[in-house]
Amino acid sequence: MRDNPVKRYIVACISSALLLTSLPAYAEGIAVSHFGSEGLTGWVSKSFKGTTDYRIVQENNRTVVKAHARAVASGLTKKIKFNPVTYRYLKWSWKIAATVTGGNERSKKGDDYVARVYVIFPGRFFWQMRALNYTWANKLPKDEFIANAFTGKAMMIAVESGSTLAGTWVTEERDILADYRRAFGEDPPEAGAIAIMTDTDNTGGDATAWYGDITLSTVP
Repeated sequence: MRDNPVKRYIVACISSALLLTSLPAYAEGIAVSHFGSEGLTGWVSKSFKGTTDYRIVQENNRTVVKAHARAVASGLTKKIKFNPVTYRYLKWSWKIAATVTGGNERSKKGDDYVARVYVIFPGRFFWQMRALNYTWANKLPKDEFIANAFTGKAMMIAVESGSTLAGTWVTEERDILADYRRAFGEDPPEAGAIAIMTDTDNTGGDATAWYGDITLSTVP
């Protein structure tokens, strides 16, 4: 499979388009998304190959985003400016139908994910941008870190792995500050966006995931 420069610079392409917005200085928690009352307002689609279908649905008496990808790759980004030293806890819930057949985090041709949540850190120049990619991994063991197959600026973190929990809603919490230090060996700069993505452009496969509301918090 040919090297895909667009996919390789996915984080840079997303981040370069952001117009940042500030958060309240002393709020204990920030709702990045509130799909029940806002739908997808404020979320911007970024296509890399075709368009993943993201839509608001009702799931078990809650309003969530359903994502479906078939040999395509696009994400949704929410522009949001925050200090990850203060708002260090990222919380969300998600569910998958199954992991991506043929997905393999260690190869470019397998660089597809049924579900992932990004935290994006823009730099002054596009080559300085970094990202933490919290993934529902295909093969990577849970809680393992690995650089993205296309760029070392994006660190893939296996929050869940495999299809054992497929069909089950799972609630997650990650310490952004601790994860960034582990991934890049230093404290993080100001963050600029949160993104979600379900993609299967490299494997040509089929993937379905559901995303619940996403929040940032000063406390676990």
